[in-house]
Amino acid sequence: MNALKTGILLVALTVILIYAGQAIGGRDGMTIALVFAVLMNFVAYFYSDKLALAMHRAQPVSRQQAPRLYATVERIAQRNDIPMPKLYVIPEQAPNAFATGRSPRHAAVAATVGLLELMDEEELEGVLAHELAHVRNRDTLIMTVAATLAGAITYLAYIGRFAMIFGGYGGRNGRNGNPFVLLLMLIVAPLAAMLIQLAISRSREYQADASAARFIGHGYGLARALEKLGAYSKRLPMRTARPETAHLYIVQPFLGGGLAKLFSTHPPIAERIRRLRSLTV
Repeated sequence: MNALKTGILLVALTVILIYAGQAIGGRDGMTIALVFAVLMNFVAYFYSDKLALAMHRAQPVSRQQAPRLYATVERIAQRNDIPMPKLYVIPEQAPNAFATGRSPRHAAVAATVGLLELMDEEELEGVLAHELAHVRNRDTLIMTVAATLAGAITYLAYIGRFAMIFGGYGGRNGRNGNPFVLLLMLIVAPLAAMLIQLAISRSREYQADASAARFIGHGYGLARALEKLGAYSKRLPMRTARPETAHLYIVQPFLGGGLAKLFSTHPPIAERIRRLRSLTV
């Protein structure tokens, strides 16, 4: 099912890029957009995990450099027959973590320095079990591809804005493009990026929480960790956080007020904690 959804996302990106290319540059723009879409589809499938890690300045660590992180992930992975992922540390004091990769055998788990310092053993185990649940459930492919696509669509909107400012739409003869279609693309593209994220995030977090509780035999460690993460995210935003990759993290890495809460990529932390505490593992 995740492979099908990933395919749908890649097709959607191709269609959006082709229409945007036509709106910005007429036939020439459509041709360039088609080539760009093919390239982006390839990159999104095979390299989106590396892009996500690089965007957040995640650094690979060895067993000697992060013995506690390695021991915890290894214990959970072996107990639940999950291939050992590559491990990374993000140089951020804001506590958070995410998993990425196109399959369990090509997975990576990244944790911030702040997470490793803040969590006790049961809390850290709960957080890492949640990330390994995303790996086992094969959520990481669609989540990471969505991050790449959201970034591409957002970048597309920026190109469109510059095209309107400098009169760059319409191709060589200036008659192939439609400024009204271009204006529509500038509105739809960021909205499409947002919808991609919202479509894949909320239910997967609940499922990963429940799977994590089964992996380790209880949900109270993860529940306590979520309480801490919720409190810290309100006063210690991540410097490397980006809107298009917010859904990758175990909790929203930055918070907004008003309408921003309506478009949160994560379910409410209080509800996640309530569900974890009501679980019978």
